[in-house]
Amino acid sequence: MASNRVLNLPNLLSFARIPLAAAFVAVHGTRARLALLLAAAATDLLDGWLARLGTATRFGALLDPIADKTFILFALSAFLFDGTLSTRDYFIIISRDLATAVGFLVAYYLPGLDPRDFKARWPGKVVMMLQLAALFVLLLKPGSLPWVLWPLAAVSAYAIYDYTAFLARVRVKS
Repeated sequence: MASNRVLNLPNLLSFARIPLAAAFVAVHGTRARLALLLAAAATDLLDGWLARLGTATRFGALLDPIADKTFILFALSAFLFDGTLSTRDYFIIISRDLATAVGFLVAYYLPGLDPRDFKARWPGKVVMMLQLAALFVLLLKPGSLPWVLWPLAAVSAYAIYDYTAFLARVRVKS
């Protein structure tokens, strides 16, 4: 990592997604939620871009996915609780995140694995983009969710396989 500073702009942008997540649950109405979703997406893009310019920190590498997952989980939960999203669809959308959490715990307790080996991989980035797309669909045209849901389920299954295979390779090497 290029910098040891914790309070830099990319980290502050990442952290901003946490109150945005709480606000998403607190507000009602498409326009307000759309503004919050756009703000969250913008902070995610901007913090990643700035971090790549040499301001990345270990703290930011940990904070960014936590902020992403917090926003996604809170926003999806808001749709679940107001009846826009079914329980089945909710769990399909977060399946990769649940598997990653289990994988993190396994890596923590299993000899030969280290939770720090959980780095962003391209299938996970695609899942995140599709999760954001699902949020936009839920806001703007909920009846179209199946058009995003099934590709999201397929990419999530592949991402789970990819992370599992990667950690298995890491464990064999150690």
